[in-house]
Parts: sequence; structure tokens; C-alpha cells
Amino acid sequence: MKAKDKTNALRLLEQKKLGFKTYTHDIPAERSGAEIAEALGQDPQRVFKTLVTVSPRTKHYYVFMVPVREELDLKKAAKAAGEKSIEMIHAKELLPLTGYIHGGCSPIGMKKPFPTFIHETAEGFDTILFSGGRVGLQLEMPLETLRKIVDVRSADIITK
Repeated sequence: MKAKDKTNALRLLEQKKLGFKTYTHDIPAERSGAEIAEALGQDPQRVFKTLVTVSPRTKHYYVFMVPVREELDLKKAAKAAGEKSIEMIHAKELLPLTGYIHGGCSPIGMKKPFPTFIHETAEGFDTILFSGGRVGLQLEMPLETLRKIVDVRSADIITK
């Protein structure tokens, strides 16, 4: 991959010499994560989307990773983060805050590190997949590898 094609996530992983696998696809950002999982021939339960939230009270930001077919439960997410409530940030706030756009937001390489939570089911997989920092790029690695670069805590954060 050419240097200009590398995302912050890829640069950080290579700098730290952490192992990962990449997948590329040409599915537009407005399509569902489940469609991306299917196109890549992957189990959608181990393909995670990255969601960015804010506490309206404290103005602290949080990142949540949930399987692509699931929905973030904002009450459970707030509890995991130790907040009274949280809400999704507006799409227009994503790029200035994280350096990533909607559909290409990676938990690795954001402009600032934010407390990050992943749904507890991730613990049961040898590897998980998530955005590599741009639309059309997915990364695969063990959760423990992700934890070497991002402080990720497991929690029950999806709707039942």
C-alpha cells in the first residue's frame, strides 16, 4: 500500500509492529455493516462498527464497538462509561473530532484517545474485524492486539 493510501490506523499498527490482516471492498458507506460482512465472507457477529458518543452533561466523548447487526443501547453504554446519559454525536462532528468520516471510523488512530468499549461477545472470537480508517478498508486482529494500541474494555452495551 502506498504511503498516501495509509490511514492513521495502519500507520500506528505498522509503527508498533502489530500483526493484522486487511480486507478491502467497494461497498458505499451508506450500506449496512452486515452487507460488508457478507461481501467479505465474514460472520457479522465478529465484524464491529465503531460509534462515537458524548455525554451531554460532562461533554466527555466515548467510543463503542458493537457487532454490525446490533444496536448500541445508550442506557447500557452510559452505565459502562459511568455517565448518567450519553448520545450519539452528529455526523458533522465526527471528522473534526476523530479525523475519520462516517463509515470509515476506526477505534485506532483517532485525533485523541477516548475511553473505548467493545461488546463482550468480542472476547469469544479468535479475531475481530473493524474499520481500518476509511470507507472500504477493514482490519482483522485478535482483541488482545487491539488492546495493545487502544484501551478497550468489554461490556454489555447492545439492545436485547
